[in-house]
Amino acid sequence: MKKPHNKYRFPWQTDNHFELLIDGPVFFPTMLDAISQAEHYILLEMYLVSPGTVSQRFITALCEAANRGVSVYILLDAYGSRSLNTFILNKITNCGINLCFYNPLQLNNHQLMLFRDHRKLLVIDGQTAFVGGAGLIDEFDSAKSPQLNWRENMVKIQGSNVLQWQLLFTDNWGHWSTESISLKQTAPDSTDYDQYGRVTMTSGPRLLEIKRSFINHVRNAKQHVWMSTAYFTPSGKLRRSLCRSARNGIDVRLLIPGPITDHPMARYLAQSHYSRLLRHGVRIFEYQPRFMHAKLVLCDNWVSLGSCNIDRWNLRWNLDANQEINDATFTASVIQMFENDFSQSIEIILDDWKKRSWKNKIRIFFWAKILRLTDIILTRLKIIRQWEKLQYRKSKAKK
Repeated sequence: MKKPHNKYRFPWQTDNHFELLIDGPVFFPTMLDAISQAEHYILLEMYLVSPGTVSQRFITALCEAANRGVSVYILLDAYGSRSLNTFILNKITNCGINLCFYNPLQLNNHQLMLFRDHRKLLVIDGQTAFVGGAGLIDEFDSAKSPQLNWRENMVKIQGSNVLQWQLLFTDNWGHWSTESISLKQTAPDSTDYDQYGRVTMTSGPRLLEIKRSFINHVRNAKQHVWMSTAYFTPSGKLRRSLCRSARNGIDVRLLIPGPITDHPMARYLAQSHYSRLLRHGVRIFEYQPRFMHAKLVLCDNWVSLGSCNIDRWNLRWNLDANQEINDATFTASVIQMFENDFSQSIEIILDDWKKRSWKNKIRIFFWAKILRLTDIILTRLKIIRQWEKLQYRKSKAKK
């Protein structure tokens, strides 16, 4: 008999502790404090980094850590960090920080620019990790307009799952950097930890652990399925799973950006699914005060949060990873957070949605068609196959 194939890279582990951190004024100081206490090494992997107060605070803290002898490794997505100027990059490298870029931008390979490292990860000494959807940009913690801070979450992780995140980082670093990475291996201090968790990831259309896990938990939910995402363009399978759960009496809710968004087109794409979802009993809430950037799924006691949005673009092109947690105490904090966000949202009602303006209907129709046409063109260009060949050649060269 063949041994069953394990569809997930990492196993569930019981010796963890998780803390939900809500919004930049809370999670950025907590992350900076952890950096200030680092003794051996710091691993930072980020998609979106731009010049500003937030990035300067982190660069200063990381340089101070490097100056006191801590090994610091920074892996940035080449597109998401493209606004960093030479002065900033030189400041990073001159203080002894190891810096590497994921998928550097090249004019002769412009089609492969679509593949991006969308993870947001900080690991300290193999003991503590921070994971979520925030980048190092002022939009998450603005001194000028704090009332418009992007709505986002991070989770502080302690215990065995930290080493799962560390392995994701070192694997990615080894693939893109010419510099070897040397870490002092220390087992996480997890004596008093008892929360259940694991890491899931997405790496192009061939490795879709996050999507598979989403669908499985939506289908098996008994009480509620609550989702928050900045960009909602789900696969057909996930959309059908949401509708089926709602028809079966499960409390299915979507929390999506309202009028305040960084991509109006993405809002129209999300709205193109509203009619079908509402007819099947899915409740849809549009967040009003700020831009809803958080990415989180709750199914009964199971929670998944990290960098992955519920959209086809993420699943096809991005390197993403989420922390999964199954713990009643943590779930209670997530439910409380959701309820507060729902109270600041407008619920979309089917009868009202049918009466929306023709202008809105035309915009939704237009952008839905554009997305479909883009999918067809990109599929025919066989960009995914080109990317896989490039990754294979790089792997062979490393060996």
